[in-house]
Amino acid sequence: MSAVKPAVVFALGLVLTLQAGPPEWSQMAGILSRIVAPEFPAREMNITDFGAAADGRTDSSPAIRKAIEACAHAGGGRVVVPAGEFLTGPVHLLGNVELHLATNAVLKFSTDPKAYLPPVFTRFEGTECYNLSPLVYALGQSNVAVTGEGVLDGQADESNWLAWKNTPARKALAKMAEDGVPVSQRQFGERDRLRPDFIEFNRCQNVLIEGVRIRRSPMWEIHPLLCTNVIVRGVDISSHGANNDGCDPESCRDVLIDGCRFDTGDDCIAIKSGRNADGRRVGVPAENIIIRGCTMRDGHGGVTIGSEISGGCSNVFVEHCEMDSPRLNCVLRLKSNAMRGGVLQNIFMRDVNVGLVKDSVLQIDFLYEEGARGGFYPVAENVVLENITVAQTPRVLNVRGFPAATISGVRIYRSSFGRIKKPDVVLNADVKLVDCKTEPAN
Repeated sequence: MSAVKPAVVFALGLVLTLQAGPPEWSQMAGILSRIVAPEFPAREMNITDFGAAADGRTDSSPAIRKAIEACAHAGGGRVVVPAGEFLTGPVHLLGNVELHLATNAVLKFSTDPKAYLPPVFTRFEGTECYNLSPLVYALGQSNVAVTGEGVLDGQADESNWLAWKNTPARKALAKMAEDGVPVSQRQFGERDRLRPDFIEFNRCQNVLIEGVRIRRSPMWEIHPLLCTNVIVRGVDISSHGANNDGCDPESCRDVLIDGCRFDTGDDCIAIKSGRNADGRRVGVPAENIIIRGCTMRDGHGGVTIGSEISGGCSNVFVEHCEMDSPRLNCVLRLKSNAMRGGVLQNIFMRDVNVGLVKDSVLQIDFLYEEGARGGFYPVAENVVLENITVAQTPRVLNVRGFPAATISGVRIYRSSFGRIKKPDVVLNADVKLVDCKTEPAN
């Protein structure tokens, strides 16, 4: 690959002025023109009409399943969860069906792993397998939605799902993938303790997740996987367990994440495209992703690309977001290594206001986990930030590459950063600040 890149480290208080060119924001209009919310017939079916009980104790799974099947059979429409507290197991959506949670509706999900059997086709941390069903799931459907003002409560805590965060099955699955074991033979269940995602739409088209509040997730909260035309809008996520990413569009195309609030135990938004050999086998990148008007509080990164990014990522646009938390590590985070590889290109961010971050504004970590040990060298190029205002950050840059990797064309334009305490870290990378102002801490 490329030779060692020169390090560029900026002293506190330094302002640079170089000629700057605008990023390719004009592409965004074309992407948005293709992202259209699904429409559903004006038909409603209430889950209580199928036997669901709003007492928070009775298992309403059969009633919800019957309502969804009846709605789909009738040609589609809206399945309504009315006000009240309903206990359920996994909810499997069918095409042309919108699951709608009314105001004051709470859908509480069982924490009994047996309820999530038999295993379904999924990806666990970027590797294909059969595992416990996600709490809300659809496979190969068109026109599916979860909407409303109600609450989806996974009830996860250290007495159930969150106690599963360290399991030998993770390594077993990774070895299966590296050894080329067919996906049909990668079967996992209750004893393996691989946590399910909360919402996963797998290989779907025309997806809408809007308005709902998500709480106490076992793992990743919203996981569109190999989907096209996805809207995640106005969702409020507060869930602080391990690996509780807020939204993980994986190997998806044409995605809009708009006006959402994230307060999470891991990355707020994490764009992914498969892990290691399995990600390269499937070979579908994440591309054409627009993130706008979102609020990020706690999390490892406000917007993250990786680390399961072996299929690559391109054309990410982030604008008009607000971030602020002493437990938010960085604003924009790219992470990979020589086992995962991936080409990460055309990543743009503008007009973002930040109060406080814990580590840095921009973090690129190509020494993540296995680091340089491997033969698949990651690439990050054409990463452009502009008009980023940060009141307090220990440093602007924490960028770590290695000689065989490529980090090039990384630029931050016309931005300001306050209360700097540490020097930037830039290793084996081409990074420049242009017309930027940094102010040291008093």
